[in-house]
Amino acid sequence: MDLFDHASQDEREKDQPLAARMRPRTLEEFVGQGSIIGPGRLLRRAIEADQLSSLIFYGPPGTGKTTLARIIANTTKAHFIAINAVLAGVKEIREAISVAEEKRKLYQQRTVLFVDEVHRFNKAQQDALLPHVENGTLILIGATTENPHFEVIKALVSRSRIFLLEPLNEEELHAVVQQALADPARGYGRQRIEISESAMAHLVNVANGDARALLNALELAVETTPPDEAGTQRIDLATAEESIQRRAVRYDKGGDAHYDTISAFIKSLRGSDPDAALYWMAKMLYAGEDPRFIFRRMVIFASEDVGLADPNAVQLVMACAQSFDYIGLPEGNFPLAQACLYLATAPKSNSVFAYWEALAVVEQEAEQEPPNPIKDKSRDSKGLGHGKGYLYPHDYPGHWVIQQYLPDAIQGRTFYEPGELGYEAQIREGFLERRAKQQMALRDESPVEHKEKD
Repeated sequence: MDLFDHASQDEREKDQPLAARMRPRTLEEFVGQGSIIGPGRLLRRAIEADQLSSLIFYGPPGTGKTTLARIIANTTKAHFIAINAVLAGVKEIREAISVAEEKRKLYQQRTVLFVDEVHRFNKAQQDALLPHVENGTLILIGATTENPHFEVIKALVSRSRIFLLEPLNEEELHAVVQQALADPARGYGRQRIEISESAMAHLVNVANGDARALLNALELAVETTPPDEAGTQRIDLATAEESIQRRAVRYDKGGDAHYDTISAFIKSLRGSDPDAALYWMAKMLYAGEDPRFIFRRMVIFASEDVGLADPNAVQLVMACAQSFDYIGLPEGNFPLAQACLYLATAPKSNSVFAYWEALAVVEQEAEQEPPNPIKDKSRDSKGLGHGKGYLYPHDYPGHWVIQQYLPDAIQGRTFYEPGELGYEAQIREGFLERRAKQQMALRDESPVEHKEKD
């Protein structure tokens, strides 16, 4: 590198965002994740001893996944190659493998391959890495915001140690800000900056555990605040609020946060907790979830978890969904909230699962024909006697009569069990009484006085 190249590199580093300039270079500078890289911890010992196996760092943005990989690059004697799964393809993978094989053959040197956003590699790309990880040509370090057990092939997961990185707590985020304010080379150590307690509290709170988001907001606040007559840049709450107006919600429509949040929403509805249900729905909407997706899940819930305890639930949710399509946002949040609150406070029943019990019997039992009296008599009543003996319920008191409806082989089997809440509570006693009478009569083959309906 000549003088001009060195000067050019210095300029590029100066032009980098504060978050990039302040990226920790050593374990001593690293903030957070004490449970995995604190003194005496396994990962720290492995980094310091330069005895790494394949690793996968898993956690939300701004928790230090890429930074840890770069610290390893600064400390290991192994050859270090870094690629980004979004930008890299088969060509880059083959080149990395070729270099690793050459380093191993000529210099007996290991190669560490860091793959940022490793979950973006498709199965074929991950498969291409597997044999070289297995035979030791490559030590893989992957970083991902998605659960590796779902997004990374099992063979790679089984050959790697997975470390979960947690969002930074308030104390750790404060430390990140203090580092940036004190560092004269990479941060603002040469400037006189004062941040009010309320401004600091707001920046830390809204950063939501994300160190990168916090540093980005700090940089915007500092760079847009002129010094006063004494040469001090004073950042108050108003400036902080402008610098980071919206909380960084961890929510990816195709990732863990999506499935975990909708799961929490549905389980809150099922648990009849309207406060929690509103919270999780608000989080999804705030993060940009499609309201129609939430409505679809509520329509399913209205049948699956409310069911006959309140037959009106489906109608109300569908009406709210139609209202949303008619009026749009932001007023559409009213029917969204109405549907949510209705379902959360409605009586619950999952008796519709009886269908799957019936389906299991259909799949397992030999094919059964309907009893002859309930077959269609419009075509074969004369030749085969279909429909002969059918009892027309409306001709009997209460519009009900004992009659066999199930095939002989499964007569007596029950699937539906009415719940004890809401509408089902009203029909439960009479229904169970009729079922018991019918089963007893059919089991004992007791005669039933009746008149046949032609």
